Amino acid sequence: MSDRDLLDGTEPGPAGVRDLLARATELAAGAEPRTFRGASVGALFLNPSLRTRTSLESACAMLGVHPIVLQPGLGTWDLEFRDGVVMDGAYAEHAKEAIPVLSSFVDVLAVRSFAGLADRAADREDRVLASVRALSRVPVLNLESARWHPLQGLADQATWTRRFGDPRGKRIVLTWAPHPKALPQAVPNQVLLSAAMLGMDVVVAHPEGFDLEPDVMDRASTLASEAGGGVRVTHDPATRFDGAQVVYAKSWSGSSFYGRREEEASLREASSGWQVTGVPAGAGFMHCLPVRRNVVVSDAVLDGPSSWVQEQAAFRLWTVLAVLEAQLGGARWPSA
Repeated sequence: MSDRDLLDGTEPGPAGVRDLLARATELAAGAEPRTFRGASVGALFLNPSLRTRTSLESACAMLGVHPIVLQPGLGTWDLEFRDGVVMDGAYAEHAKEAIPVLSSFVDVLAVRSFAGLADRAADREDRVLASVRALSRVPVLNLESARWHPLQGLADQATWTRRFGDPRGKRIVLTWAPHPKALPQAVPNQVLLSAAMLGMDVVVAHPEGFDLEPDVMDRASTLASEAGGGVRVTHDPATRFDGAQVVYAKSWSGSSFYGRREEEASLREASSGWQVTGVPAGAGFMHCLPVRRNVVVSDAVLDGPSSWVQEQAAFRLWTVLAVLEAQLGGARWPSA
């Protein structure tokens, strides 16, 4: 474990987050990045990626750092992360052997591993991320796990800060949206936590049954209260955007639907009225991407003047650049 891990985006503390956002803004404006010649970043991608992988590799190039990107099962051994298993199946190597030696070759170890959506306890445990953190000898960077996506959160925070200056008190509606399949909660969890940290007025809107995990809601409420904001829930699609200055759409699977996927699919099909077809005047629309056009959100919104999706996506480069500078630079997070 390291005092420079970035797992859920709260590790730097409020002061550290503000520093990262300020540095990302400087870099986006043309500031010269620091260089770390001879350093390397290892990245385990257990799931697909477009923005995260591209921004990570681009940031490494700007820092003079060598990225080593591995996809277990494609060119490397499939990795087993469970404890106490008999390894007589498809997994040829255990994380207990792979992670310590891999982390001895690099200066930062990044990992991307989605929720399986089959075992609630395993997803809540965030097993892969937790294993990598426990076994790594260098700082760990979460590229999206079963529960969190801190680099997306920082890009979102940078977007709100650029748009509002001080986002405190600004109303953001995190709205559930239709989707053809069940999706993890990592991004909505992160949006909730990231907005709460900045003291925003967060409205979580979703149909009955599509609740986020209670501990995440409780944690976000505490963070928001400490920062001067708040968190509340609505199940009314007709009034969900009242007073919104930001509309953030994302589909997710309800915490109660583990083992009940057929029932969840039926409810998703019956909830087409949650598609985002418009936002209040002056409000911005956000989505982490990729997005299902005319399922999650209409073309008119996504291509219209209220869409901030390209801006927030572009910030992914500058925020990961700021994070890698900090992790490679050796200083502890302010909160550590």
